[in-house]
Amino acid sequence: MEQINIQFFKLRHAVCISLAVFCSNFSYADKLKDTKNNEANILQNYLKQERSKAGLKTKTLKVGDIVWTYNEGGDISKPTVLLIHGLAGTRDHWNRVAHYLTPHYHVIAPDLPTNGDTTFPKSFDMSIPNITSELRNFAQSIHIDKDLHIAGHSLGGSVATVYASQYPFDTQSLFLLSSAGIYKQANTRYAKDPKTLKNLLVYKQGDFEQVIYKLMTTPPKVPSELKEAQEQILISKSSKTNQAIDQIVKLNRIYTPDTFAQLTRNVEAPTLIMWGKQDQIINYEVASELHQLLKRSEKPIILNNVGHMPIIEAEKLVAQHYLPFLSKTQDLKNPLADKLISFN
Repeated sequence: MEQINIQFFKLRHAVCISLAVFCSNFSYADKLKDTKNNEANILQNYLKQERSKAGLKTKTLKVGDIVWTYNEGGDISKPTVLLIHGLAGTRDHWNRVAHYLTPHYHVIAPDLPTNGDTTFPKSFDMSIPNITSELRNFAQSIHIDKDLHIAGHSLGGSVATVYASQYPFDTQSLFLLSSAGIYKQANTRYAKDPKTLKNLLVYKQGDFEQVIYKLMTTPPKVPSELKEAQEQILISKSSKTNQAIDQIVKLNRIYTPDTFAQLTRNVEAPTLIMWGKQDQIINYEVASELHQLLKRSEKPIILNNVGHMPIIEAEKLVAQHYLPFLSKTQDLKNPLADKLISFN
């Protein structure tokens, strides 16, 4: 089964071609540089305000060759919730949801070694098994590896699934939102043909607006200056993301829904599944397929008028469903010890 884990999750660095939220260096002429620096400052200030409102602070920690950047909030004596972002996302995609979690839980949201401010060697292996292994090392280093509640969005859902499968005694619960995987019921062009993910990249000015409405049904309103800053970041990262999609295309020719199913069936933790009904990236019907594969999954929650980014589009609804689930699962003994207890 370990071999299955490694084979399948070298695959599918897929599906969260979403709003990037961190700054790159821009240079063209002195005047242009000043403009870009101003945009960067606007974005940084916006994110700082979001973190502060959510009760989060940014921290860094070196673990091996990786310097992790992560947001932390809440009382460290309370149960820990680990929030995992998607492929082109960052830790700050979780800020809106974290606002509802930090009064009750200890919250950790790291930048994975795929995007954001976490730094790693050029030779870093970006396969899902390796990312999961490094995430485990990070969790152990900050002493949150026991009785951990894990939530993952899109690609982060794949990472969370592998984590829960490989470390069942330490995973208290699992929350999967628009989770990436290989599904028999997948019917969107992005899920069926990963090459089309390149249509979601922002290559030039003006692309950003179109991409937003493919990812979200009801994008949050943000100032035009902030949108411009985000667009510039996505343009600067398009080449790197393009290379990642090329890897998805190659790997997608090898692995199958059956491989995914075998790994998913290993998860022992109580699981909550959530999807946006208008998700154009991974259609919501696969949530029922995922539900059938997982041993202790509750009935999937489908959010109407929500796309691929519920953690940004409908953060209040996400929290309203997640908080009762957390309350219910935190009092359970280790899921493996409770296998005979009906969860539903």
